[in-house]
Amino acid sequence: MSRRHRAEKREILPDPKFGNIVVTKFMNSVMRAGKKSVAEKIVYGAFDLIEGKTKQNPINVFEQALENVMPAIEVRSRRVGGATYQVPVEVRAERRQALGIRWIIAAARDRNEKTMMERLSAELLDASNNRGNAVKKREDTHRMAEANRAFAHYRW
Repeated sequence: MSRRHRAEKREILPDPKFGNIVVTKFMNSVMRAGKKSVAEKIVYGAFDLIEGKTKQNPINVFEQALENVMPAIEVRSRRVGGATYQVPVEVRAERRQALGIRWIIAAARDRNEKTMMERLSAELLDASNNRGNAVKKREDTHRMAEANRAFAHYRW
């Protein structure tokens, strides 16, 4: 990691179907081994399944799911005088989004449905209704931060 200056962020183009940058980021996280077209099929297929089940705009369901999963606070390890404390800190907006996306995809991959499209659509629907493993992960993170509130004065 360079100490000279922070690497500048690359510009991400919006996805071709919905023109949404967050969907592109989501697609890039779903992608494995550089296979963008496969990731695109998975995400768009999941959105089609969501539209078929709920008769709602899949982008609204996706945004609601992401909003329900994104954490507001998390714990960071801080070493003070030989002891390591879990210090609760607020999460930056970019990191909130990245964690939300990562948790939704991880939860979807752990599900038992047959195809990744079905898993992803089911997890997005669950997350938009405030249930599912991704939302549970967010709740656990918040609970951990709440439990370690006594060490908040070690913030840096």
